[in-house]
Amino acid sequence: MAIATTLKSYLHDHGVEYDTLEHAHTDTAIDSAKSAHVPPYQMAKAVVLEDQDGYIVSVLPSNNRLNLGWVCEELNRDLRLATEPELGKLFKDCETGAVPALSNAYGLTVIWDDQLKHASDIYIEAGDHEHLVHLNGEDFKQLMKSLPHCIISAGKEWSRWVWE
Repeated sequence: MAIATTLKSYLHDHGVEYDTLEHAHTDTAIDSAKSAHVPPYQMAKAVVLEDQDGYIVSVLPSNNRLNLGWVCEELNRDLRLATEPELGKLFKDCETGAVPALSNAYGLTVIWDDQLKHASDIYIEAGDHEHLVHLNGEDFKQLMKSLPHCIISAGKEWSRWVWE
């Protein structure tokens, strides 16, 4: 597939230049970063959450764990992880589990981790388990600037109540 149609259209519509990187099949964002030889803090992973008000996608560095409590507190919501069948309905042009971090392209609400602000380059899942989209860090910040953001994750050694 290389890149999901929805994501490709979104980047084109916003005039964002990007390239794709191919890597061996992986199941997690951190493994994708390792396989593609990119720094894990520059690989933005997406964690889909839900509650009675709908879905929200948390975007954070792949080497961190989401602190669900911090997200719930920041958004004043009672969120939980979305299920894999739900992901298939939300991201119809993506393989299950290969959720692009630019989930606003799919009409979803996004909250992103401020730690991604400092990356000169950002890599995200392209919609399958063998490709990444590479963006300039400034372009990523421009696409995310109007979306809520704060510190929502921490490294494994710093976070107890977390989700990967």
